[in-house]
Amino acid sequence: MEDKNREICLSYLRKYANKDICGIQEMFSENIVLRDWKIHVIGKKNALIETRKNFESASSIEIEVISTFDNVDTLAAELKITVDSTEILYVVDLITINSDCKIKSIRAYLGRGAD
Repeated sequence: MEDKNREICLSYLRKYANKDICGIQEMFSENIVLRDWKIHVIGKKNALIETRKNFESASSIEIEVISTFDNVDTLAAELKITVDSTEILYVVDLITINSDCKIKSIRAYLGRGAD
């Protein structure tokens, strides 16, 4: 199950980098919780609105997966995210998967620097 969850999470990150809102919509559970250093929303509709806002505010998004750690239903991904080729963010995403293989929560934590 952990390998399947890892692939779901990596697939989500690829879709995010490609701004594939339709693909992401298919991956979210109805009661998803999305939280980061700026927002906290509950529900698929609200999570998609916030995701779409991120997509519209950036010309390009590149995501480099630095490392991952997973357990039964959660994957932690350390990421280097480059927005518009200039803004670099170091983020840890905690992505939880439900029994239907849908993303039930994404909690993102902003870090500093490469090391």
